[in-house]
Amino acid sequence: MTHPPDAAPQRLTARAAGPLRGAVRAPGDKSISHRAVMLGALAVGRTRVSGLLEGEDVLATAEAFRRMGAGVTRGADGVWTIDGVGLGGLREPADVLDMGNSGTAARLLMGVLAGHPIRCFLTGDASLRKRPMNRVADPLRRMGARIETRSGGRLPLMIEGAEGVLPIRYELPVASAQVKSAVLLAGLMARGETTVLEPAATRDHTERMLGHFGASVRVEPRGEGPDGRLGPAVTLLGEPELTAADIHVPADPSSAAFPIVAALVTPGSAVRVTGVGLNPTRTGLFTTLREMGADLAIENEREEGGEPLGDLVARHSALTGVEVPPERAPSMIDEYPILCVAAAFAEGETVMRGVEELRVKESDRIAAMEAALAANGVSSASGADWMTVTGCGPADGKRGVAGGGTVQTHLDHRIAMSALVLGLAARAPVAIDDARAIATSFPDFQPLMMGLGANFYA
Repeated sequence: MTHPPDAAPQRLTARAAGPLRGAVRAPGDKSISHRAVMLGALAVGRTRVSGLLEGEDVLATAEAFRRMGAGVTRGADGVWTIDGVGLGGLREPADVLDMGNSGTAARLLMGVLAGHPIRCFLTGDASLRKRPMNRVADPLRRMGARIETRSGGRLPLMIEGAEGVLPIRYELPVASAQVKSAVLLAGLMARGETTVLEPAATRDHTERMLGHFGASVRVEPRGEGPDGRLGPAVTLLGEPELTAADIHVPADPSSAAFPIVAALVTPGSAVRVTGVGLNPTRTGLFTTLREMGADLAIENEREEGGEPLGDLVARHSALTGVEVPPERAPSMIDEYPILCVAAAFAEGETVMRGVEELRVKESDRIAAMEAALAANGVSSASGADWMTVTGCGPADGKRGVAGGGTVQTHLDHRIAMSALVLGLAARAPVAIDDARAIATSFPDFQPLMMGLGANFYA
C-alpha cells in the first residue's frame, strides 16, 4: 500500500493551457469508502459496494480486514463484495497491519479493534507515523482497550481489545469525526449506550452508515455554548445485530474540489462534476466559494443510500476574499489547501480561522501551503489556528499568480493536487517535487484533469 522508501520521486509540472471544459466523475468518497469496508466486514452477510474509492488509503483498509478474516473482493464490474464476519468475529492477524498514509483508516480501525479481544500491531508510512494517535487512544483506553504507542502517541502501536467494552459518555476536546467514529465503533461491542458530545458538528457518515446496517443511533441537538452553537450528542446502543446492506458511494466532495476550483480560476472554463456527495457536514467549501462570488450551481439533486448528492457545475468567476468562520472548519477541514488556491486568485484577503487541525494532517498543511504560495509569488500569514492569503487578483495575463516555483509536497496528496491546480492558471508553470502521494485519494487525477484540458508534464 505504501511506496518503497527507495522509490524515485515523481516530479510533475502544471502550466496554463486555456479553458477547462467537460463533465467528469470524481472518485468515490474516501470517508464513506473506509466505513463501507469496515461496517460491511462487521455485519452478518454479504454487502455489495459500488463506486468504492480504489485509492491506496481505502485499499489499505480492505487489506487489513482481509487479514482479519473478512472476505473483501473486487468484481470485474468494479463492484466490491464484502463477506462480513459479524461483531466480535475478527481474528488476530498474523502480521503487522500497514495503514499506509491514511489517518482515517488507522484511527477508525483502532475503534473497531478496541472492541475485539485480539492483539494487533498498526503502522503506516513516514507521514502517518508522525501523526498523533493519543486523541483516539485516550477514550479507547477508558473503554477498556490496552494501547501502547511510540513516544508522542505515534505509530507504530499495539492495541489489545477489551473482553468486555465499557460504554462511556465522552466529550470531545476538539471537533473530530475520526475520534467520534472510533469511540462509536468501539461502542458497538459495549453493553449499553455510548455517547459522544461534539463541540461542533462534524461529518456524520459513521452515524448514517451505522443506521444503514441496522444499529440504533440517536443524534440530539444540544443548543448554544459559550462560543456559539454546540455540536450534537450522538448515542449508539451497543451490541446491535449488524446486517449486510448494499452501498453506493457518491463522488468525494473533497476530490471534486480540485476540478471545481480549477474551473473557477482558469479563464473561460466550465466544468461539471457528477454525482458529488452533498452531505451538509461536508459542503463548507462550496458555501465559502459562493460567498467569494463563485458561479457554482448544484443540479440533479437526489439521495442514494442515505446520502444526498448532486451534480456541481462551476464556471470561471471573479472571486473576492472573505472571512471563513471557525465553526465552518469541520465541514471543510480537508479543503483548506485548495481554498488557498482560490484565495490566491481572488481580490483582497481571505481569512481562515479555527484551522489548528491542519497542523497535524498528512503534513502541517498551513506551513506547507504558506511555502507553496510563497514559492509562486503569493503572500500569506498564519498563527496556531488561523491563516490568511492575500489574493493576486484574477488570471488575466497581467495579474494573478506569478507561478514559476517548485512546491515541496511532504508526501501530502492534497498539497500536491492544490499546487498543480495553482499552476493551471498561473503566469508561469508550477512544479511539485513528488506526485506519488496523489494515488492515496485520487489515483486518476492526472488523466481526469488532462481530459478537461489541463497541461501536466513530467
